[in-house]
Amino acid sequence: STDLTSTVGYDSIIQHLNDGRKNCKEFEDFLKERAIIEEKYGKELINLSKKKPCGQTELNTLKRSLDVFKQQIDNVGQGHIQLAQTLREEAKKMEDFREKQKLHRKKIELIMEAIHKNRNVQYKKTMEVKQTCCCFFLLCGCTQALFHLPSLSRFWQLFLKLAQTKSALEDSDRSYQQSVSTLEKVREEWQKEHIKACEFFETQECDRINYFRNALWLHVNQLSLGCVQNDEKYEEIRKSLEMCSIEKDVDFFVNLRKTGSLAPAPIAYENYYNAQRNVTPARSPAPVPISRRGPLPTPTSAPGEPDYATVDGYSLV
Repeated sequence: STDLTSTVGYDSIIQHLNDGRKNCKEFEDFLKERAIIEEKYGKELINLSKKKPCGQTELNTLKRSLDVFKQQIDNVGQGHIQLAQTLREEAKKMEDFREKQKLHRKKIELIMEAIHKNRNVQYKKTMEVKQTCCCFFLLCGCTQALFHLPSLSRFWQLFLKLAQTKSALEDSDRSYQQSVSTLEKVREEWQKEHIKACEFFETQECDRINYFRNALWLHVNQLSLGCVQNDEKYEEIRKSLEMCSIEKDVDFFVNLRKTGSLAPAPIAYENYYNAQRNVTPARSPAPVPISRRGPLPTPTSAPGEPDYATVDGYSLV
């Protein structure tokens, strides 16, 4: 501003820096809230995998797949808890960066406040001296005009008054010159410090934008890494499902629970009514062994239902 005592430009810079600090605080709070959500979600996943039954009576290969499934869900929950801790650490780094900038800026602001105060005081003093000097000049002009009065006694009174006025005028003019010179030195010092402060504030703003951008980039990378790690855990589940065999599980159940390979023999009739013991009973037909079923059909889906995930030709539901 052209006004020497104005601080409108400086105030605008300080307001912008405060807004930047507020923006950093908002991102810091965002990370903290996200950490709370991630931690809660992770704990819920762990509780779900440990407490909720999920095919607990299954056998053989499908049972192993379900065990892997629950273990990997638990690992995913642990990963979300670890991500929550990482987000809290990043929020703390942002807080430390913000407070560090605040402390450094406070030193410059105190210097600028002091120099603004000194500048304004000196400017006010100079203007007061200038006003006094101007009044003396006016008074001197009026006194000289009164010399044309005819009274001799009045003339000497005015002459003495004029001498005193000239002396005071000279003193006032010297004081005015000194005030102007002092004000110029103060102005030069203020301008020098103002430029240094602006350069410092610009450096801080560049550092803040760079730090903020990097922090946001790092946050997105952490989320991407979490997704990749989760996908790796889900891939373990898919691999275990590829090892799940319908034929093997059915055979395993049959071998585990089988009671024999022959069907029960037909019940022969015995005639107790005639009590003839020597009657030759009819020969019973030989027991027929039970044959196994042919190959199990591939499960199919009814119209409108999602596709079933096959084993050999693996596909998602």
